[in-house]
Amino acid sequence: PMENILKFKNIVPTLLLIVSTTASAATLEGKAIRVIDGDTIVVLSEAHQKYRVRLANIDCPEKRQPWGNKAKRATSKLVGNKPVVVEWQKLDRYSRLIGTVYQVGANVNRALVAEGHCWVYEKYNQDGQLPDLQVQAKAQNKGLWKLPEYDRTPPWEWRKKRKEK
Repeated sequence: PMENILKFKNIVPTLLLIVSTTASAATLEGKAIRVIDGDTIVVLSEAHQKYRVRLANIDCPEKRQPWGNKAKRATSKLVGNKPVVVEWQKLDRYSRLIGTVYQVGANVNRALVAEGHCWVYEKYNQDGQLPDLQVQAKAQNKGLWKLPEYDRTPPWEWRKKRKEK
């Protein structure tokens, strides 16, 4: 019985968040209390609930990939222990909110692309400005675009190769 209560206790905040949203997008306000990697953070809401947030439309190098730790540091610099607003549309298969993160009105997802810390996640991208920002970052040799070609495997390809092993 106690296990069931704990499971229920953990799902209630998510259900409340889902119920309190509109059909198109929802907003979560809080503080980014942890940066897991370049494109995943933990936000503590004003109601003191923790939510994992996956930044939409982008894909940062994994921690073990070249530039992975630098991408994580860049995200930490932008949002670490700072107030954020997350506009999100859905939960992914890992129960993370998929959204655009803002810090003092600045679009963090776009900033990471503009500074060359990630790729536009073309398969899922819904932000028309991101491809141009990536082209500019690449042209200016910013961030991971400084790396030699063989060290610039997009994360989705890198993950697929790891699964195949």
